[in-house]
Amino acid sequence: MGNLFGTDGVRGKAGETIDVFTSLKVALSMGIYFKSISKTNKILIGKDTRKSGYMIENAIVSGLTSIGYNVIQIGPMPSPAVAFLTQSMRCDAGIMISASHNPYEDNGIKFFNNDGGKLRDEAEKKIEEIYINEDFTKYMQTNKNIGSSKRIDDVIGRYIVQIKNSFPSKYTLTGYRIVLDTANGASYKVAPTIFDELDAEVITIHNNPNGYNINDNCGALNISDLAKKVVESRADIGFAFDGDADRLVVVDENGEKIDGDNTLASIAKYLKSENKLNNNAIVSTEMSNGALEEFCKKNNINNYKSDIGDKKVTALMRKKDVHFGGEESGHIIFNEFAKTGDGILSALQIMALIVKSKKTASESLRNFKLYPSKTLNIPIKKKIPLKSLNGYDDLISSLDKAKVRHLIRYSGTEKLLRVFLESKNETVLIKSLEQAKEFFKEKLNG
Repeated sequence: MGNLFGTDGVRGKAGETIDVFTSLKVALSMGIYFKSISKTNKILIGKDTRKSGYMIENAIVSGLTSIGYNVIQIGPMPSPAVAFLTQSMRCDAGIMISASHNPYEDNGIKFFNNDGGKLRDEAEKKIEEIYINEDFTKYMQTNKNIGSSKRIDDVIGRYIVQIKNSFPSKYTLTGYRIVLDTANGASYKVAPTIFDELDAEVITIHNNPNGYNINDNCGALNISDLAKKVVESRADIGFAFDGDADRLVVVDENGEKIDGDNTLASIAKYLKSENKLNNNAIVSTEMSNGALEEFCKKNNINNYKSDIGDKKVTALMRKKDVHFGGEESGHIIFNEFAKTGDGILSALQIMALIVKSKKTASESLRNFKLYPSKTLNIPIKKKIPLKSLNGYDDLISSLDKAKVRHLIRYSGTEKLLRVFLESKNETVLIKSLEQAKEFFKEKLNG
C-alpha cells in the first residue's frame, strides 16, 4: 500500500485498495497498538451508508475480537458522533468506516483516540510499523480470551443531546425554515432529528441511502439541488453535509453559496461577541483566502495558519490554545464541544449567530469579497522534488515579485501536482497561472 495513512486515515477503492485482507490487517495493527495502552478493552465502530461498509466492518470486528478486544458496533452514524461516543462510552479507541466525500466505490477507515480526537502522527507511525513488521499470530487469543462484539442501536440519543446542548438555550429555531442535504450519508437520520427537536421547520433532501447513492450529485460537493430547494421553498438557509457529516457547506436564502472563509469569519466574529473566542484567535489553513486574514486584522483577531488538513488544524489549535478553527473546504472545529470537525454542530452555531443578529443569512454571513484565486491540477508521470527542477526558484521569485500568493504541492493520493495561486489583481493572476502551467507541464511531463 505504500504509506498506510493518508491525510485522514486509510482510504481507497473498496474491494481493491481497501479489501477484506487489508481491513483485517489494519484492525489487527490498530488493536495491537491500543492494547499496549488499553484502559477498558473496548473499541467502538461506526460507518456511513456505503454497501462496502458491511464487508469492511466484519473484517475489522474479526481482527479486533481475535486479539481479545470487545467491540461495540453502532451502525450508520456521522464521524463526529463516533468521536464523541468513543469518549462518552469510555472506549480505548473509535473507528469510522467512511471515505467521507468520495463516491460510493471508495471506502476508508478513520481512527479516534479515547478522548475523541484523531490519532496523532506518532500513533499512526507506530501502527504503520506494526502493519508492516509484526507477526500477528503472536497476539491471537483462545478460549475465554477471545473478544466479543455487540451492536447498540440507541446511542443516537446521546449524540443528539450533546449537539443540542451546543445551541444556546436562550435561542430557539421557531419560525426558521431550513433545508438539509444529508448526501444520502451518515447524517440522514440524526441531522433532521436535531433541527426538528429545536423547533425549526425542516425540509430534507437526499436522505434515502441505498448503499450506492452516497455523495452522488448531492451533499457538500454538489449543492445545486440544495440551492434550488432553498429558493423553491422560500427557506431561510440551506446546509449540505458530506458522506460522514464532518464537513458543512452553507447556502443563503437566495440559493447562493457562502464560501468557507466567510463562514469562518462570521463564526469568529460571533464567538468574539459572546466572549468565547479563546485567546482571541482562530486557526485556518494555507488554503484560506487572503481576505480572511485581512478581516481578522481589522477585527483584532489573531489568525494562525496551519498546513492543509483538519488534523493539522487541530494540532495547531492545541499548540496555540485556540478553541476555534477550520478549513475553507467546510471542516470546522469547536474545541468547546468536539475534538474534530462536525457539520451538524457547525450548522447550529451558524443558526445561533443568525438568530442573534436578527438578519438574513446573506446579511449575517457575508463579510468580504474573496481575492481572485485559481487552482490547477496538473497530471504528472512521477513526483520529482520540486526544488530540483531547473528554473523552479526563478518561477517562485517571479510569483513573489508579482505579489501572487502560491501554494504548490503534490497530491497525497493521486498523480497530480496542485497549484494554487491568489492575487488581488485578476489579470496578474491569470498571467501567472499560465506561466506556472507551462513551466510544470514542460518539466514534469516533457
